[in-house]
Amino acid sequence: MGNQPSFNELDSLKIIQQMINTAKKEQKDDGSGWIIWGWMLFAASALTILNMQFQWFQTFFFWNVFGAFTLLMGFYEAVKSLFYRKTKKVKTYTKDIFEKLNIGFFISIMLTIFSMNTGVSPTKGFPILMNLYGFWILIYATVLNFKPSMIGAYVMWALAFTSLFVGTFQYVMVLHGLGVLCGYIIPGYIAKKRFNDQNIGQE
Repeated sequence: MGNQPSFNELDSLKIIQQMINTAKKEQKDDGSGWIIWGWMLFAASALTILNMQFQWFQTFFFWNVFGAFTLLMGFYEAVKSLFYRKTKKVKTYTKDIFEKLNIGFFISIMLTIFSMNTGVSPTKGFPILMNLYGFWILIYATVLNFKPSMIGAYVMWALAFTSLFVGTFQYVMVLHGLGVLCGYIIPGYIAKKRFNDQNIGQE
């Protein structure tokens, strides 16, 4: 008993500080995910608008391409997650929240898309998708304490509400693209800049 190392208040403070530093590292986001998915969604919207104007393909051709790519990415992420669980025994709290959020978001998106293929008008279905984007963005922004994304989430909701009252699918695509620009792309580049600045400061 007398040979056991003592655990004093200084050791406790060190452990607490290490936990705080770990949490700060967890919450860093380089914005790459927002930028990649943002430009993909923006491209699908812009190409759909052009396609409706020049009638190259069927109206939803570019969204079908995006959907196929999304399914492939979802499968890849699922396999990667399973591999990660086998090789890494420790899962952080923040990563666990994001993992569950991504699963719920993906299921909600798939159900919304399925509803548009079984009777819901795309003119009304895409505002619902934008509503899901806004919810997803707000949760991420809250966990990461990132105000640009919080603002982007509310802009997304405002545009989603507006798109409920426009007359044509082409205008819905315009608002969808604008929402993605404000909710995904711009906050993504801001996050990337902050991430790079922090890394430079730590060197």
